[in-house]
Amino acid sequence: YTLLRDPHHNKGLGFNEKERDAHYLRGLLPPAVFTQELQEKKLMHNLRKYDVPLHRYMAMMDLQERNERLFYKLLIDNVEELLPVVYTPTVGEACQKYGSIFSRPQGLYISLKEKGKILEVLKNWPEKSIQVIVVTDGERILGLGDLGCQCLPVTIDVGTNNEQLLKDEFYIGLRHKRATGQEYAELLDEFMNAVKQNYGEKVLVQFEDFANHNAFELLSRYRSTHLVFNDDIQGTASVVLAGLIAALKLVGGTLADHTFLFLGAGEAGTGIAELIALEISKQTKAPLEETRKKIWLVDSRGLIVSSRKESLQHFKKPWAHEHEPVKALLDAVKAIKPTVLIGSSGVGKTFTKEVVEAMSSFNKKPLILALSNPTSQSECTAEEAYTWSKGRAIFASGSPFDPVEYDGKVFVPGQANNAYIFPGFGLGLIISGAIRVHDDMLLAASEALAVQVGQENFDKGLIYPPFTNIRKISAHIAAKVAAKAYELGLASRLPRPKDLVKYAESCMYSPIYRSYR
Repeated sequence: YTLLRDPHHNKGLGFNEKERDAHYLRGLLPPAVFTQELQEKKLMHNLRKYDVPLHRYMAMMDLQERNERLFYKLLIDNVEELLPVVYTPTVGEACQKYGSIFSRPQGLYISLKEKGKILEVLKNWPEKSIQVIVVTDGERILGLGDLGCQCLPVTIDVGTNNEQLLKDEFYIGLRHKRATGQEYAELLDEFMNAVKQNYGEKVLVQFEDFANHNAFELLSRYRSTHLVFNDDIQGTASVVLAGLIAALKLVGGTLADHTFLFLGAGEAGTGIAELIALEISKQTKAPLEETRKKIWLVDSRGLIVSSRKESLQHFKKPWAHEHEPVKALLDAVKAIKPTVLIGSSGVGKTFTKEVVEAMSSFNKKPLILALSNPTSQSECTAEEAYTWSKGRAIFASGSPFDPVEYDGKVFVPGQANNAYIFPGFGLGLIISGAIRVHDDMLLAASEALAVQVGQENFDKGLIYPPFTNIRKISAHIAAKVAAKAYELGLASRLPRPKDLVKYAESCMYSPIYRSYR
């Protein structure tokens, strides 16, 4: 009976006759025995009946709580159809309504109430061999689910500044304003030290959805003492750089030949900008200070220029170049004449018809990336980008868009989704036994993703490979990241495996049912 109640081991109607006898399951299940494939077919049939994406999400979460292996098999085999359900855009709505749809806790919840006891809390988690921890404080959510049983999702609760939540009788978190300053820093410090003490030096801590001020601070504080990775700063940067490297096949030239203009100068924008500058520096041997000059950023106050330097947050200062002040994005586009326009502002409809037309007026193939999630916050839609550029734009977005027909040709918009990077990146760190994350590993991940884009993808205007191949893509990324860890002397798993791609594949989670004797 306990087997049926344990999502790690439950197979439902997948238990065969012998297993039903051996584990006292006779009579606890209907007599039919289903293969895992038949269970999957039935579930997909049921999921497709839901008209509301959130209901589909809830059905998926319900499955995860009943039968973990079937959940992951469903997701792996139908990744293009189901990723928009468990990830952006649907997960955004799920996060907003989490208190209402919450049914069973997943992962760990560490609040200010646990201060001084965090190590004890970590010991309460039943899995002992944890390799990856995904941690958020929920201040800037676009979320991420559980990645399997060796990954531990952790929510750090320091309160909320969202008045609506504070007044909501069903709110499940701490009911007070967010802790900041020393109180916040001490809790995070205790958490980071407890993680190392409990799981060892090589546990990867992935920071997810922290607000700008904390994201940069935490990454710089712990990157030299822990194995840490910030998905919003580094993951986004790596996936966007991969798209840009791939796009060179369509637009021509090298990265150094292009000029980049960003709308948005937060974690994502400055993270992407820095990685582009690093890659150009690596290719041209020019100093980083020099390669940054190819990259311009616009924030809520206009173009970031040197006359604004005194009032800028520290992470924006490297991007303050010599130029007269420019307020509006359209004027910045006309002044800078970028070949690449990247949106990471979180504000929808900001790439207007005039902006796209201006980009198209001095670029044969303007490269336009509208990265903000969810779909409602996208700087422009795929249809707008293709229509306003008269079918000349190379377009990718953060949230998925359907193919667009323009002038008799079908354009398939790519999705610059972090899910291309973080599974393979994390796997590469694990299989090499890496002890620190180095920027060169992020560059290696970008290059590994870019080479997975084939001619048949380019012919449709795509700058990312299809998601159906995500496990193959992840294995190649993992191999390149691991190789870089060995090259930099940051790998501790010795001897180095002969074939890193095969080794990465052999270390991947398999959702196939196990036989019980």
